[in-house]
Amino acid sequence: MLVFATSDKGGTGRSVTSSNLIYRRALQGSDVCYLDFDFGSPTAGAIFAVNDVARGAPAGGLHSYLRGKVGGPMRVDVWSESDRLSLRGRPDGAGQLCLIPGDSGGAEFAATGEIIDRCAQLLLRVEEEFDISLVDLSAGRSYATEIVLAALTAPQLRGVTARWLVFHRWTRQHVLAAAGLVYGERGIVDMGARRGHDADRLRAAIRFVRTAVVDPRSEELSGLRATQVGWLQEINRDLQHLAGAERVGQAFTLGSVPLDPVLQWREQLISDADTVTKQIANAATVEAFELIAKLLTEDAAWRSP
Repeated sequence: MLVFATSDKGGTGRSVTSSNLIYRRALQGSDVCYLDFDFGSPTAGAIFAVNDVARGAPAGGLHSYLRGKVGGPMRVDVWSESDRLSLRGRPDGAGQLCLIPGDSGGAEFAATGEIIDRCAQLLLRVEEEFDISLVDLSAGRSYATEIVLAALTAPQLRGVTARWLVFHRWTRQHVLAAAGLVYGERGIVDMGARRGHDADRLRAAIRFVRTAVVDPRSEELSGLRATQVGWLQEINRDLQHLAGAERVGQAFTLGSVPLDPVLQWREQLISDADTVTKQIANAATVEAFELIAKLLTEDAAWRSP
């Protein structure tokens, strides 16, 4: 299965949430691969704590591959190459955890026939090798999104299951922007239709993920005044109404990730040690990651509302 992760704008937590989802899926026993197609800022290596590719690969990353400079992009086995001790060593029952980084100092580049063909070849390769391959795209209406949409129409990828996650913060601006990214002019559905996709099928393959969601009832907000809690509840109701009207509501949402201090202050994978031993991260955050990771392959969660 191929999963494409994008967001309405930067700062949504797309990359750190996607990384945690794929990490949790590996712990659940699946062989997984993370491809950093955020060409303008390929820093997924920092989230996986692989210092050698923290800013992208010095050479031979995805930029180099797609532009025909190398025969295949660099691969990193996170279990053996992570510099973080809690990630070093593949746990019992876990699947493969592979990172394919972008190039350090890279930038966005337009789709050409050769780039699209090489992208299609890569997607087919990882689809055959891994249970789930997650492609982290640049935010907004990017060249990276256009490249993969074009590549997915290649004959060799027909019949491959491809799903899309659109990440957004739980604010009015982000809800509107996320809806525009999917349904608006030059959005994912429109761009896909221009590239030969069936618009209805593509639309059905898209789900939203809310990030850094503040729950007015959470213990973390117990120190707020009653008027503040009441105001937050009112804002939450307004957002739910807006999301429903914009087709970004609960029926189209795969899950929500609560606001977590670790993710706010340091973008990293949240290990069990962070919640159980160190107690620096919230268990509810891990539970959200685990649920969404499982739902990636649950067909019932992807049926048209």
